[in-house]
Amino acid sequence: MKILTNRKTKSLFAAILFCVFVFALVSALLMIFDVKNAAAYIFAAALIAFVAVLVNIYIYFHNQNKTLEAAEKQIAEYISGDRSARIECDDEGELNKLFHKINSLASVLNAHAENETRSKEFLKNTISDISHQLKTPLAALNIYNDIIQDETENTEIKEFTELTDRELDRIETLVQNLLKITKLDAGTIQIEKKDENMSEMMNDIKNHFMFRASREGKQIGISGDDTVTLPCDKNWLVQAIENIVKNALDHTVQGGQIDIEWNHLPSVLQITVKDNGSGIHPEDIHHIFKRFYRSRFSKDTQGIGLGLPLAKAIIEAHNGSIEVDSEIGKGTVFIINFLIPTKL
Repeated sequence: MKILTNRKTKSLFAAILFCVFVFALVSALLMIFDVKNAAAYIFAAALIAFVAVLVNIYIYFHNQNKTLEAAEKQIAEYISGDRSARIECDDEGELNKLFHKINSLASVLNAHAENETRSKEFLKNTISDISHQLKTPLAALNIYNDIIQDETENTEIKEFTELTDRELDRIETLVQNLLKITKLDAGTIQIEKKDENMSEMMNDIKNHFMFRASREGKQIGISGDDTVTLPCDKNWLVQAIENIVKNALDHTVQGGQIDIEWNHLPSVLQITVKDNGSGIHPEDIHHIFKRFYRSRFSKDTQGIGLGLPLAKAIIEAHNGSIEVDSEIGKGTVFIINFLIPTKL
């Protein structure tokens, strides 16, 4: 029987059989020798045998419980991050076979985690190397393009160089965003949080886009409590919200309005970026945070599909969440929530 392969289980059965054997032997001897008050002695022997059996069963299950508690502790340590945690399973039996399988599973998970870490590190290093290699030719091409613009009087060539300049900017933005996303994925970027004033951050974002907005005949408004602060990495969070605002500018026409608002709710700091632009098609609403996603309904030919995924990655790195609500022809609202721990 498989149940008897465990040493402790065999010891329990042996102890029970021994108690029964001793009781049977004592009872038989009492009856054979016709001992006076044999019934009372047999009852006493039965009681002693019963207690002995109970004691052995208690010891067995007490030891089993200690074994399970030790296994539970090791599993909890593994879940907490100790990848070297293992359950002792030196004995035989079905329970120890289960422990051995759990240890094997932990080893397999460790191997997968190591492979994933190496893959992410390789991807990060590769993209980092490519981006650095591209910086030099991109800088050279920008210089050559500027020289052509300055030296030529031909209108067509000037228009051509302006288009070239925009495409070079797109390539540079693509490379930088790819590099940032891979660094976030690989966990090589440390988010250094400190209390930042929301009003100052939103003003910086507004000022960043004021020239473009005025040139395109669009308005950017900000509103919120000037005293509200948020523990965050200012440079990264500003980058995330700027990507959302840029997306709003890309999808509004002349006369469009983009509003940035922040509110300190009881346990959440909420930031909303609202526009009155073209809106997002219902078919696209669940895909806009996917990398390189291009809607078949979008008229935007300049986007590269990395701005919103990067914004989402940065917000989630700050333990925040982002949602979107949109209606075709009426505009889009991005809602960002950051949980603020309450002081008890």
